[in-house]
Amino acid sequence: MKRFENRTVLVTGAGSGMGRAVALRLAEEGAAVALWGRRVALLDRVADEIAAAGGRALAQGCDIASPGDIAGNLEALIAEFGALHAVFANAGHLGDFKPLRETGPADFDALIRINMLGTQQTIAQSLPRMAGGAVLVNASWTVGAVMPGAGAYAASKAALTAMMRTWAVEEGPRGNRINAISPGIILTRMADDALDPAISARLADHTPLRRNGRSEDVAGTAAWLLSEDAAFVTGQDIIVDGGFTLGGALR
Repeated sequence: MKRFENRTVLVTGAGSGMGRAVALRLAEEGAAVALWGRRVALLDRVADEIAAAGGRALAQGCDIASPGDIAGNLEALIAEFGALHAVFANAGHLGDFKPLRETGPADFDALIRINMLGTQQTIAQSLPRMAGGAVLVNASWTVGAVMPGAGAYAASKAALTAMMRTWAVEEGPRGNRINAISPGIILTRMADDALDPAISARLADHTPLRRNGRSEDVAGTAAWLLSEDAAFVTGQDIIVDGGFTLGGALR
């Protein structure tokens, strides 16, 4: 399929994990992809993969916690590709796992600056450059279920889902669709750093599909929500978790 021919998509946090997988999937389907992240070497590798497959990509170092970085990068990508049609706001920060009673203001600082304000500014500055476009926010399964120790992270992601629904109403008359995706246990580099292998195995056993997710499991759903195949879908949070949050008696 070439659902994204003649379309430009911005992917934040594109150097690894879900961002990389989605960027590669979009490029495969014809998109010109702007790759944002703080680790430029990783972005360059993804851009090289896309170019080797015959696609177009622009690697741009960016700290989304800096509104100035966002503004400058948007100008550069418009100059390069001529337009912006969609955004996958994927970049995020996990923070330290600890009980909420032990969580202090410093623990919330990076979560608020990156997950909340960084994502909000990425989208807010992108929307004026779009008409009839699509935005997808990477939220989290922890918004609707509980992972002890991840309360601060979950709170920052819950704020994004609230903003997503507001944006959907505000931007609908302009033809822009805003949705979220809530991945379950996806074995990205960030998740591997946080999860003990024994806990990871227990989480897989709790999942009806009997495995944890891979970044590629998210890419197809993300591509659908950003494409015209989802032209009448807005304000929704789609859970991609292999059934993990269903819980129940399946073991």
